Amino acid sequence: MSQELTIALANFDRHMPFFMNWLPPASGFHLRALDVGINPPGRDGGDRHGRMLVDGEFDVAEVSLASYIMARSRGAPFTAVPVFPRRLFSQNHIYVGGRSGIHSPADLAGRRVAIRAFQVTLSVLAKGDLKSHYGVPWEDIRWVVQEAEQLAWSNPRLNIERMPPGTRGADLLARGEVDAYIDPRPPAAVLDGHAGVRNLFADQREACLDYHRTRGCFPIMHLLAVREDTVRRFPHLPAYLMEAWEDAQVKTRRVYEDYAYTAMPFGRLAWQDDQRRFGADLWSSGLAANADNLRWFMDYLVDQTLLDKALPIPELFHPSVQAT
Repeated sequence: MSQELTIALANFDRHMPFFMNWLPPASGFHLRALDVGINPPGRDGGDRHGRMLVDGEFDVAEVSLASYIMARSRGAPFTAVPVFPRRLFSQNHIYVGGRSGIHSPADLAGRRVAIRAFQVTLSVLAKGDLKSHYGVPWEDIRWVVQEAEQLAWSNPRLNIERMPPGTRGADLLARGEVDAYIDPRPPAAVLDGHAGVRNLFADQREACLDYHRTRGCFPIMHLLAVREDTVRRFPHLPAYLMEAWEDAQVKTRRVYEDYAYTAMPFGRLAWQDDQRRFGADLWSSGLAANADNLRWFMDYLVDQTLLDKALPIPELFHPSVQAT
């Protein structure tokens, strides 16, 4: 009899085959996809990272790269597969106040910058990119944190303050109480330029393309974590997850051949443009294709004191999928 295993994912296009149960057959188990969000919640609730990394609620879940690495360094009973279902450019997520006088990354030095939490993967990426890519040490910025850390962590020597409960970084930015705001999913008021708020980069697209040309990757935000007790029962699960992911990507990309697939009249053309700009390997899975990204991101974690020392990259993943 087939055992049901839960997999918690965000409700994104590349995950639709999982939610539709349109996956390759598995031996001894089948996946039940749960739509578990972060902000906002999905059909099956929110707090996906905490429900997996703290509570171990799901068999498999899409989780924060930063929090997973921190949890793994502390001996948490999880492994992972080198499938990375969320990627972001930090350049798309740094917003500044209309009266802040900030026009370049260098202008952020000495300023107050709101972030969701210090260990949020996008926060780690942005801090690291500011320092390594733009020459602006994150230590020179006053970080104003909106939420408690997913995994308990603190460093009283760092320049960090906590917002009062119920306060949002987006609201502080609109009122001019912080100079900039970094968030993986900024609210509509920020995206729409309320109160003169604007992206740090006048040409976001070119800033992202320049970063991609220099760094050669679309930075990883999430990976698929798996409970170790589940893998012990189903040792072929990690390899199956990679097979299912690749199968789902083929099906997802195929639908973009239809101009009517999205509500956007030029969605198909945008897809073609991105293929030309970035090539076909933007969402590559496997360890070999992503080892460099994982290596320098781990360096970011160590530099930001979230990790005592870098872990050997193979230790992050199940042995059965390390030769990918």
